[in-house]
Amino acid sequence: MSIRAVHHLNCATMCPVAGFWLGAGSWSEIGFGRGHMVAHCVLVETERDGLVLIDTGFGTRDVEGKTGLSTAFKQLTGPTLDPAETAIAQIEALGYDVDDVRHLVVTHLDLDHAGGLPDFPAARVHLHSREHAAAMTRSHFKERERYLKAQWAHGPRWEVYTEDGDTWRGLPAVTRLRGLDADIGLLPMHGHSRGHSAVIVDAGPHWLVHAGDAYFHHHAVEGGRVPFGFAAFERATQMDPAARRASVAALRQLRTSYDDIELFCAHDPHEFARYASPLTST
Repeated sequence: MSIRAVHHLNCATMCPVAGFWLGAGSWSEIGFGRGHMVAHCVLVETERDGLVLIDTGFGTRDVEGKTGLSTAFKQLTGPTLDPAETAIAQIEALGYDVDDVRHLVVTHLDLDHAGGLPDFPAARVHLHSREHAAAMTRSHFKERERYLKAQWAHGPRWEVYTEDGDTWRGLPAVTRLRGLDADIGLLPMHGHSRGHSAVIVDAGPHWLVHAGDAYFHHHAVEGGRVPFGFAAFERATQMDPAARRASVAALRQLRTSYDDIELFCAHDPHEFARYASPLTST
C-alpha cells in the first residue's frame, strides 16, 4: 500500500446569500440570511511521492487580495478568506513543509479550487487537457469569470491528460498520473466545466471519489430534493448541461453499485462532516 494516510481539509468556508434556498434552515429561522459551504480538499500522504493535495481552495494570495477575486463574487458567496483555512497553513500545522507537497490534482481550475496553486510552486499540477485548454483560452464569458489567470501566473508544472483507453469501474479514466506510484487517478466528469474530472484515490478498504463540482448537494446522488439554490447555481455555471447530467447519473450509479466507494463533492458541509476534522486522518 503506497498511501499512508488521508486528511480531509476545508480550505474555504463560504457563506452565500439566501441560505434558505440552499437548505440552510427554515424561512422563519434565517429568511434571506447566509448559507454555509465548504471547499472540501484532500491531502494524501504517500510512501514514495510525498504529499498529494486534491484541490486547493483559496490560497494565501487570495486572502491577501492579490488575485482579483471580484467584489460581486465576494458579496454573493461570502468567502471568509481565513489564512488559517488555506491548505498551506493546515499542512504546516500537520508538521509538513511546502516542499513536501509534490503533486496537486485538481478537479478543475475554478477560482475556488485553484487558488492555492501559487502556495506550492514546485508541485506538479495534474488535470484534464480540456480543462487546461479552457482555462488558458477563457473563450466563453463564463470562463472569463470562473478562471483567474493570477492563480497560475507563477507558471505551474502542468501535467495534462486525455482519456487513453483506461477504465475504472466501467468508466473512462486516467488511472496513472505521471510521477505518482500511488493509485490516484482522474475520472472525467465533464459538464460543470469543459474538462471537469472527479479524482479517485485507493485509500485502503475504500476508494475515495472526490467529485468536485459535478454536483453540489448530497441529495443529487443519494436521492431527494436538491435545494432550489444549488439547482439554480448548477444550471447557471454549467458549460454542457447534457454532460453534467450524465456525470451525475454516472456518480449515482457508482454509489449504488459498489460498497467500497466513499463519494463526496467539494462544497457540501453535510458530506464534509462525515469525515475527519482538518487535522485528523481517515
